Amino acid sequence: MERRRFLRSVGVLAGAAVAPWLARAQAGKRRLNVLFITADDMNCDSVGVFGARVPGITPHTDALAGQGVRFVHAHVQVANCVPSRNVMQTGRYPHSSGVEGFYKLQTTFPILPDVLKKHGYVVGIKNKVAHSTPYHPYPWDLVVERSAEKGAARSPRSFHAFVKQGVELSTKAGKPFYLVANVTDPHKPFYGEPKSEQMGFDSFPPSKTYPVDKIPVPGFLPDLPEVRLEVKRYYDSVRRADDCVGEALRALKESGQAPNTVVMFLSDHGMPFPFAKTNVWHHSTRTPWIVRWPGTVRPGTVDSRHMISSIDFMPTVLDIAGIDPPDGLQGRSFAPLLKGQTQAGRDYVIKEYNENAGGARHPMRSVETRNFCYIFNPWSNGTRVFRTATQGTTTYKLMKQLAATDAKIAARLKHFDHRTLEEFYDTQRDPNALRNLIGDPRHAKEIARHRAILEAWMVKTADPCLEVFRKRHDVAFREAYMKAQQDASDERRKKGRSQKRGGRKQAGLIRLVPPQAVARGKTVTVTIHHKLAAQHGEQQLHVTAKCPDNRRIERKVVTVKGAGSVDVPFEIPDDKTITEVLFAAFVGKDFPSCLQHVVTKPVPVR
Repeated sequence: MERRRFLRSVGVLAGAAVAPWLARAQAGKRRLNVLFITADDMNCDSVGVFGARVPGITPHTDALAGQGVRFVHAHVQVANCVPSRNVMQTGRYPHSSGVEGFYKLQTTFPILPDVLKKHGYVVGIKNKVAHSTPYHPYPWDLVVERSAEKGAARSPRSFHAFVKQGVELSTKAGKPFYLVANVTDPHKPFYGEPKSEQMGFDSFPPSKTYPVDKIPVPGFLPDLPEVRLEVKRYYDSVRRADDCVGEALRALKESGQAPNTVVMFLSDHGMPFPFAKTNVWHHSTRTPWIVRWPGTVRPGTVDSRHMISSIDFMPTVLDIAGIDPPDGLQGRSFAPLLKGQTQAGRDYVIKEYNENAGGARHPMRSVETRNFCYIFNPWSNGTRVFRTATQGTTTYKLMKQLAATDAKIAARLKHFDHRTLEEFYDTQRDPNALRNLIGDPRHAKEIARHRAILEAWMVKTADPCLEVFRKRHDVAFREAYMKAQQDASDERRKKGRSQKRGGRKQAGLIRLVPPQAVARGKTVTVTIHHKLAAQHGEQQLHVTAKCPDNRRIERKVVTVKGAGSVDVPFEIPDDKTITEVLFAAFVGKDFPSCLQHVVTKPVPVR
């Protein structure tokens, strides 16, 4: 039984008789429901029908594709969680909505659930709640996130319960529904990892696991035993994600609402490994987009002609619902494609990235066509180091170790960490982005075409990156741009920390005691004293060791309750660039909704 349920049933039911139905929906047609299912950090080619090399890995998702249409050339705009999901719910690019990173802001424009609620829909969400809208909490009619069962966020049966509950609420209200079922697999920690067991996720095993020797390692990663094991655990988690999809669809079928419900499935971005997540390469943003629309979409359709992206999600959902879109949306509906029609102008998608969860700015812009991908990296100067969550993976850490003796891995690591100002790839011949063609004169015409597309889009959307793109060969201008970008991010985070400290100063739930001395290549221990009241129950402590410039060394999650102390060990890398380390901790499932956040002063490293 889900513990955290915010059911605004009274308001939902009371408004049923006066729902402001749109005029064109009053002609006797029954308003369509929408069930939107997302996977978390799932590569497109991890799904069977999209070319997975693990046989039978996603039977339920494959079956859904067989009942609808799958888009070969579908992408998300951003390859990290909060910005990506907000593109879908706002219909705006990150630099236009303002949601470029992991922070919250008030909006002056309506978002998708606003519009749907206004036009008589019941709106509900499960998981990733704080990540899905520009501000939090958002007044969904139904919110299901925390559970009495430890780790149940990744329980397949919890998705059956969520869909059942959402359908029942909408039925009682006499309204259609828009339900967002956010599957949190295969996001880290993967099934079988120590942290996954600690957080209770392993109590809900996938319906099938896979032998490590049968697992294909992506072509953009080195095929090493430790990497293969991490990838195997990723695929086990992909299977559990598919189990969740199956349970959500089973509940919909049992409700009798499947014939009147449009189901959409996609992933918020690529897999949580280097060269995928938090970047703009082909595998970073390509998503397994499937749409089932009974009676409209011809089952088993494969669209390999049109390019769609998550900026099109909101206008498409509104079109399906028969609702006129609000002003300011930057995508366009692809509902005509679902009806078997064609659309001109679907020959490219634009992608962007701005900052990681720690606020480190590494702006990127990209245009991808069916055959090529062009990338602009204004942050790259040959010495600045990219910072991202995937550097915490076993794979990245191993590559870092092996780079000292393996020239091939060293070259790959150098490219990942420092990048180049521009990149250009043939995605048909080189989907893994192994060969940068930016200096190849044979591709000069295509490169110029892609640059022109990107510049026109920057002008149209008032992208702050426009001037630095036009002056991309002016090193001083680029560096001034990057300084202004990082200064603005630091100031925003400083203001946010100040507000959080002010608002949570009296919480007094935890006290963090850092080590007195820190040495490179050694293990240090952070002690956290906690005092949780009975109403807090069991809580997660997210504890991070990082550099003052926000380079994350390691994050660990421990679960505590009541009063006591817990020791959290960290291994400090033997890296001479690390001169100081600070430690931070927050109480709760995620940072935006945490109960308390504390940060130590920097500790010198010797």
